[in-house]
Amino acid sequence: MTQLSPTLQLASDLISRASVTPEDAGCQELMIARLEAIGFKIERLHFEDTLNFWARRGDTGPLLCFAGHTDVVPTGPVEQWQFPPFEPQISEGMLCGRGAADMKGSLAAFVTALERFVHNHPDHKGSIALLITSDEEGPFINGTTRVIDHLEARNEKITWCIVGEPSSTHKVGDVIKNGRRGSLSGSLKVQGVQGHVAYPHLVKNPIHLAAPALAELAAEVWDQGNEFFPPTSFQISNINAGTGATNVVPGHMDVAFNFRFSTEVTSDELKARVRDILDKHQLEWDIDWILSGNPFLTAAGDLVEACQQAIQAITGLETELSTSGGTSDGRFIAPTGAQVVELGPCNATIHKLNERVSAKDLDTLSDLYENILARLLAQ
Repeated sequence: MTQLSPTLQLASDLISRASVTPEDAGCQELMIARLEAIGFKIERLHFEDTLNFWARRGDTGPLLCFAGHTDVVPTGPVEQWQFPPFEPQISEGMLCGRGAADMKGSLAAFVTALERFVHNHPDHKGSIALLITSDEEGPFINGTTRVIDHLEARNEKITWCIVGEPSSTHKVGDVIKNGRRGSLSGSLKVQGVQGHVAYPHLVKNPIHLAAPALAELAAEVWDQGNEFFPPTSFQISNINAGTGATNVVPGHMDVAFNFRFSTEVTSDELKARVRDILDKHQLEWDIDWILSGNPFLTAAGDLVEACQQAIQAITGLETELSTSGGTSDGRFIAPTGAQVVELGPCNATIHKLNERVSAKDLDTLSDLYENILARLLAQ
């Protein structure tokens, strides 16, 4: 059998641990042992059912942090995988297994890049840290956000943060995320009066009443976006009403919807505009809101420049800056004032059956992380 590179071997060891969120299954202790061996001080920060750790080498600024998660999404039907999802295999140049792309490959690349960098630069400038959680794919209550609260309470500030989420599209480094849209979800209940369909004068059909308002919400232009963000998007994801009988008008209707919003509008402004439209249509309504994260943006700065230069030097690519996609734990880190980017492998198979990533790309990713470290912290 061909000898695996250090990055691929560590990625395989991590994938073999079935860390379905919020389980960690020993992944963090595997990383911790490697980090302690090169001089990192470890804080294990366990909140409720979530394992987290903060590792730091150095006690001065600036501070470059690598952030990531050991938890993975469920596998889905195991029998439909080409290989067992927690038995990593390299097939046709691809490392296969749940978490290969999202994001155990990046975790392995973090560690091996740090091992080489510390060996070559034992007296580097500033500090290096890792913020690792097992609650990114789950409810994200006791993970990165709690660690950031812990750091903020003692005024420990991150200068630059690289989140290892799979940002690339076709080749590693072709896209980095320098921001993300905000996510605001609403659970709307529209009240009516239940009754027999044959007596419309005795009922209030919430579906009929709400339909014009929902159409207006769907047609509304919330903003025009800007240089970095597309226009804010409103999407209805679920509508539920009725008893199942064809001769009963329902007493209420439930609607779930989501905004992915730009920096051109705030969550409070969106809430107010939704309220105005619902009131305009004289509905009896109630909404429960969940703000998963505000938009964040690192438009320019030392970190973006170092990433662009490293990618150009190692891959020859002119990387694209993007804010597309869902949310990431960067949304908890950016509000502290840190410059935040996401740089990781290709995202084509994340959360899918037969998740896989180019084995060569993971070695390249480790080289990129080491190069960025050298540009920012080498003496």
